Amino acid sequence: MEIGLTLGLENQGGSLALSVMECGCYVKDISIILDGGTSWLYQGIVDAFEGQIGSAVENAITKKLEGGVSDLDSFLQALPKEIAVDDTASLNVTFVNDLSLSNSSIGFEINGLFTRKRKDAFPNYYLNSPQPSVSCTDPSKMLGISLDESVFTSAATLYYNAKFMQWIVDKVPDQSLLNTAGWRFIIPQLYKKYPNDDMNMNISLSSPPDIRISSNNIDATVYADLIIDVLEAGDVIPVVCISLVIRGSGSVKIIKNNLGGSVKLNDFSMLLKWSKIGNLRMYLIQPFMWTIIETVFVPYVNLHLANGFPLPIIHGFTLQNAEIICSDCNVKICSDVAYAESYDLRWHPIY
Repeated sequence: MEIGLTLGLENQGGSLALSVMECGCYVKDISIILDGGTSWLYQGIVDAFEGQIGSAVENAITKKLEGGVSDLDSFLQALPKEIAVDDTASLNVTFVNDLSLSNSSIGFEINGLFTRKRKDAFPNYYLNSPQPSVSCTDPSKMLGISLDESVFTSAATLYYNAKFMQWIVDKVPDQSLLNTAGWRFIIPQLYKKYPNDDMNMNISLSSPPDIRISSNNIDATVYADLIIDVLEAGDVIPVVCISLVIRGSGSVKIIKNNLGGSVKLNDFSMLLKWSKIGNLRMYLIQPFMWTIIETVFVPYVNLHLANGFPLPIIHGFTLQNAEIICSDCNVKICSDVAYAESYDLRWHPIY
């Protein structure tokens, strides 16, 4: 018996469509032997209808194959077009551009950008031209995912626009830094005008973080304004605003089926934007700013990066022995996958 099946797979409106282009079954020879006391009688009947039996088998197998392809097509059509990241953001996983086929793999692209959950329409694609296929150092890896720099940029822009990149610092490891007495030798005029008053620091980014991915490295530049507020008699009094340019480097890691990461401080520069207490000696303030960035800002960012965001993996499959490769403008994940038999793909199509 010979069976031939040719399938078509294409992107239709952001979803994958699977169709049967050619399907056939040919029974070259069929042998049915009956055994028993009267088998000689029925054997003659079977031999007489051997052609019709073979044809019935061919038709039955063909219908089964076509039905299986139809079920798989329904599964692909049901794949969601977004994956929830948190209460604010979703990951746009609509398919874009044409598929690429090779002798051993299927390559496809998804939009991959972050979007406001249930509020904004999906943004236009940052990348309209087809991207090169994922190249893994170990060709035996079952799955390759390439994340363009624009994916990380879209995440930074979304959370910036959603006002998540501004906060008030009222607790630090060294709490004396949040009292004017702790600054009396650094900014004496501050202590003189507001003796022994508590303070807080209002930090807000002036633009989304600038993320650059290069070979084996991820760099981020953050532009922020830090306003020192004095708390006096129930009033919040802004007294100083310092513009910061913070430069850091990051690393990424696989956490289950998520891509998480962390950052570390490389260096920073600062400039007095305005002051209500006169000029400041910025070189004296710089060590205090380093301590605040290192002990407050960086841990806060790393706390949110620790859980990461979900990678577009079909539910019920998990990454195994994943390898991460950073190259110019993208991050590649090459991994094997394992199937958890307790999951039913019909009810959980996407992780």
